[in-house]
Amino acid sequence: MHQYDYVIVGAGSAGSALASRLSESGKFTVCLLEAGGSDKKFWVQMPLGYGKVFHDPSVNWRYMTEPEPNLDNQSVYWPRGKVLGGSSSINAMVWVRGHKRDYEEWDSVAPGWGWDNVEKIFKRMENWDGVPDISRGTNGPQAVHDVSQDVHPLTISYLKAASQIGIKTNPDYNGPTMEGATCYQISTKGGIRASAARSYLWASGKRQNLDIQKKAQAIRVIFEGKRAIGVKYIQKGQIKTVHARAEVILSGGAINSPQLLQLSGIGPGGLLQRYNIDIVHESHHVGKNLQDHLGSDIYYRANVPTLNQELRPMIGKLRAGLKYILTRKGPLSLSLNQGGGFIQLDPNASGPDLQLYFSPVSYTRAPAGVRPLMNPDPFPGFLMGFNPCKPTSVGNLQICSNDPMLPPKIHSNYLDTEYDKKMMIEGIQLIRRIANAPALNSIIKDELAPGIDIKSEADITKYIRQKAWSVFHPCSTCRMGSDPNISVVDPKLRVYGVDNLRIVDASIFPTIPTGNINAPSIMVGEYASDIILKDAKNRKGL
Repeated sequence: MHQYDYVIVGAGSAGSALASRLSESGKFTVCLLEAGGSDKKFWVQMPLGYGKVFHDPSVNWRYMTEPEPNLDNQSVYWPRGKVLGGSSSINAMVWVRGHKRDYEEWDSVAPGWGWDNVEKIFKRMENWDGVPDISRGTNGPQAVHDVSQDVHPLTISYLKAASQIGIKTNPDYNGPTMEGATCYQISTKGGIRASAARSYLWASGKRQNLDIQKKAQAIRVIFEGKRAIGVKYIQKGQIKTVHARAEVILSGGAINSPQLLQLSGIGPGGLLQRYNIDIVHESHHVGKNLQDHLGSDIYYRANVPTLNQELRPMIGKLRAGLKYILTRKGPLSLSLNQGGGFIQLDPNASGPDLQLYFSPVSYTRAPAGVRPLMNPDPFPGFLMGFNPCKPTSVGNLQICSNDPMLPPKIHSNYLDTEYDKKMMIEGIQLIRRIANAPALNSIIKDELAPGIDIKSEADITKYIRQKAWSVFHPCSTCRMGSDPNISVVDPKLRVYGVDNLRIVDASIFPTIPTGNINAPSIMVGEYASDIILKDAKNRKGL
């Protein structure tokens, strides 16, 4: 029988950091189960390779939502990482800590998770190569790259245009102030993706006390009464079992963790009974409170060269590839989300309420949300996009069978509130204001989509319903809080109603952060390791 002190399910953003920290002292044995395989693949390690892995089933769960009523009943594609490093191995690498008010919200329901505490964790984990600041970390395992000297000239034009309508340029939105237009920092080092796996597991994976099991999909948590004692998983077609002396920890993310809880008998009682799953603990909020950022883009034809001319022709692909191989520089070493920023439209808001994106490339022939990065439009073009930072629409997910190999049903309920609809309209209007500023207006030939004829709020709303897409930030499906009647885990991430079971990933977010969620997810893994190791000092037999 295989037995370890800790069994972690999921080697994603949080799970990689957690496994590394729990094993670094050498005092504890850790088994890390990952449903996917190795991240040591060229298209994973090359930053712009995320266009290739966007639909690759060998590294991607490729989830789809149920038809969304407010998006013309379209199902929305949700790529999630199925590989060491999880979604940090297939994402666009944008590094955003979030706003101070996000963690004040967390602290109000889960004491201990306020900004003063989490800022220390962010500094501990970061290896920032930009302008030094007391607020940034420079010695941590997680590389964060300042791209401001590497971006396409059109991105500089975007920053100038934003300043021309009163949006200041912010050189470090992860520093003292978040608001302003900016060049996005990315999780790369030396032109190579710095996923959580590369940052945390590549070195720690050699430790004798850390056993990383790849292509090992968890199918059920094993209980003795109310106590979690292990995990059943499938590997190479065989059902295997691993036991935990101390704790089982789920780090599968906002989809897989609530799914595994429900399959294991923790969830809404009626749902579990429907699929003949023995109830270990009835918890109505498992899979509830689902939040995500919904985005929309405006496409422009330019009268100057853009990245389209570098990435579309075969000769351009060859040049970019050769430059990357020889120097680890050029467009292949970056994200296409080169610019953006955080804007506060509502003067009464407590922080930014809109996130902006600028990409010096366009692909108008692709479906909404699809990014054929190496096959852009054959003409010069670029896009500007946005998403509301703090959407109020809430969805849910639930299993549709007791078969662990079937994906759950995901209901996002995008645009379910008047606030969210209003913010999407205002986002389109703001993007157009930036486009009309002299620095961009002088290089814009025409607006390709939605087109200048789409002006009224009704027409803009119709365009959004047809073309809006997930920004791929699902979270909060096992939310953390002090009240067991509305939360799934307590502030120490212990699952209510059972023993020796925690959840450590984006599913525990009480509310969605302002911005991309990869950095907060890794932070949760780091912070959780402190909590768990502190508890271990009081645990007999360890």
